[in-house]
Amino acid sequence: MSVLHIYCNQKYAIELIMTDREAFYKKLKEQLEKTTGFPTKYLYKFIVPSDGNQVKEVQALFDKGGAVINTKKSRTGKYVSVSIHLTVKNADEVISYYRKAEVIKGIISL
Repeated sequence: MSVLHIYCNQKYAIELIMTDREAFYKKLKEQLEKTTGFPTKYLYKFIVPSDGNQVKEVQALFDKGGAVINTKKSRTGKYVSVSIHLTVKNADEVISYYRKAEVIKGIISL
């Protein structure tokens, strides 16, 4: 019974997170469409741990013609800031890159 209870709580938490995430992306899309003329050069900024291959994963995600990628290690060397300038066609394309980046372990989107 308690295993089922814990499972239900975890499932609820996952659904709640997904709902919050979906609401975030919906609001982001609305704001982008109101304030941005597409196509446009968009700036993505991420922070990733430097102890794994996360920097390479981010670079691979944006390895597309025209993407300009800059990296900078933190003062302590534990993290790397990754900035990407990429021309995107619309708000949906902006969001699609954020969704793809979500799966990278330890990534923080700014």
